[in-house]
Amino acid sequence: MTQPLRIAFMGSPDIAVGVLKALTEAGHEIACVYSQPPRPAGRGKKLTPTPVHAYAESRGLDVRTPKSLKKAEEQAAFAALGLDAAVVVAYGLILPQPILDAPRLGCLNMHASILPRWRGAAPIQRAMMAGDTETGIDAMMMEAGLDTGPVLASVRTPITAEDTAGTLHDRLAILAAELAPRALAGLADGTLRPVAQREDGMTYAAKITAEDQRIDWTRPAAEIDCRIRGLSPAPGAWCECKSDQGPVRLKLLFSELSDVWSPGTPPGTLLDDRLTVACGDGRAVRLLRLQKPGGKPFGARDFLVGTPLAAGDHFA
Repeated sequence: MTQPLRIAFMGSPDIAVGVLKALTEAGHEIACVYSQPPRPAGRGKKLTPTPVHAYAESRGLDVRTPKSLKKAEEQAAFAALGLDAAVVVAYGLILPQPILDAPRLGCLNMHASILPRWRGAAPIQRAMMAGDTETGIDAMMMEAGLDTGPVLASVRTPITAEDTAGTLHDRLAILAAELAPRALAGLADGTLRPVAQREDGMTYAAKITAEDQRIDWTRPAAEIDCRIRGLSPAPGAWCECKSDQGPVRLKLLFSELSDVWSPGTPPGTLLDDRLTVACGDGRAVRLLRLQKPGGKPFGARDFLVGTPLAAGDHFA
């Protein structure tokens, strides 16, 4: 490998932990880890550190959790680290220009999409929801714009009909951990050169909203299937079904396109005893994994044991 570098690592969620571990194992000196501040979580609302924070502390690394990097004193403290580079993975804070300029080699961001497609906060979910068949990890040199910097190195992976956002996240986390040390080494020794992003094909991966989560059965079946899997396991797509006590909200965790056609059937109608649901384009989606509020996830067969539904019933 290249000469060990003195770096800061900046990340918060699970997808970033493997990258931090890989950089440590590659022999780089982690001068400091930056992560989002601890937040209330669980029933007791106990302050809980991010996965990156918890991992870094378990390895005896210095951790900083500023709410913002805009203050001069925070920027001065970062500059005082005397960094060769910073590696950023889903950190969650905007890096002001003085932060970007402080490391000798700059700031390297591991972004979970094929840039310029899906710049922004939710690239994994948005790629799946849009029906993309491929995504990846781009090692990008950071600049002031949102995910606009030149790309240093990339890896790709297909998105299949068996994927959820959860399985894709886990696969991308592995790829990011494999790519980060290689990209950092190439940046340091000059064997990798940043390439400007294309001017065309830019899309924005906006944060997932409550409106995104509710299933509209009048939409095409392929779109609904991608939405269900693209929001699983969290935050989860949902719809309502009838019960003796009134409407019940169901979290939809996995689905597949059905070969059943039902032109003219009202969207949302159950077509059989296998949770096959009519959609707006005459095709159907089969629900394979569901969850009631406060309950455990169930496969379709077990779900129907506790929640009897029949052909002709309606989801809304």
